[in-house]
Amino acid sequence: MHLSRFPRLRFGHLPTPLEPLPNLTRLLGGPRLWIKRDDCTGLATGGNKTRKLEFLVGDALARGCDTLITQGAVQTNHGRQTAAIAARLGLRCILLLEHRVATDEVEYLRNGNTLLDRLFGAELRELPAGVDMNAAMEPVAEEVRRGGGEPYLIPGGGSNEIGALGYANCALELVHQANEQGLRIDHIVHATGSAGTQAGLVAGLAAMNTRIPVLGIGVRAPRERQEAMVHALACAVAERLGAKGGIERTEVRANCEYVGDGYGIPTPAMVEAVQLFARLEGILLDPVYTGKGAAGLLDLVRKGFFEKDANVVFLHTGGSAGLFAYRRTFEAATDRTKPARLPQ
Repeated sequence: MHLSRFPRLRFGHLPTPLEPLPNLTRLLGGPRLWIKRDDCTGLATGGNKTRKLEFLVGDALARGCDTLITQGAVQTNHGRQTAAIAARLGLRCILLLEHRVATDEVEYLRNGNTLLDRLFGAELRELPAGVDMNAAMEPVAEEVRRGGGEPYLIPGGGSNEIGALGYANCALELVHQANEQGLRIDHIVHATGSAGTQAGLVAGLAAMNTRIPVLGIGVRAPRERQEAMVHALACAVAERLGAKGGIERTEVRANCEYVGDGYGIPTPAMVEAVQLFARLEGILLDPVYTGKGAAGLLDLVRKGFFEKDANVVFLHTGGSAGLFAYRRTFEAATDRTKPARLPQ
């Protein structure tokens, strides 16, 4: 893959670490768990959107745009990172925030990512749940044009064939790290939502003929719809890369059994996963994406889904800023649970 063909800025702290999770591995009795630390990408507390934004904002500047417009839920990690890079580059940033989670808690509405959005100087516009958010960006773009600006529209999560190039690049980076460490990767697991991360990984790994399976743990959509979104985008990325053979439908797998009552709504399994990663490995997950992704990983390990001698890499897509919007959830859970203890 020759990714230098595409416009790109370089502001991520890359490569991110690939580290073992020895305490969780010991607690669960195998397989060998590893973590790819894309929470350490450096932009505004880090996260997976940084990789996507390197290509998206590179494309925006190549087109002469001066205003970034994007959308997501109120606690969007993507919005926070978009606002940060806009501030760094002196661009205007408009974030459309959907009230996707039904709550009137002040901490959810004004803390966590939304607090950071305001610190970065983004313009926040709130919309009710159920709005076609990508369509809602169009009149905002027209407003910018009438004011003499040049808008660049970024879909939710930065998930299109340009943004997903960031995760084709991550696939290249991850395989190189594994080769240098003598690590055979048997499975990659991560939280999947807007589809760009998984699509980029699948396309990048297929282009290198690695045969490493990727399992997305869904955080919103049913499995059939999630897999269809990922497959369509992975095919578009593969075409952009010029990869021969395309992407077989069987290469896209998602497990959407850990969503619970809906997007952004806490589950006991998510809370347990966040606590275990914090107390055993000193790693912060988030309530919406990585917490549910890790909950799926832990449950699948306990059910024997992975071979005991397998090497399983959990891709940490960031989002810990969102913890501060869920203080009551974790405060209550911490009060009633005891710290995890490793077997002697």
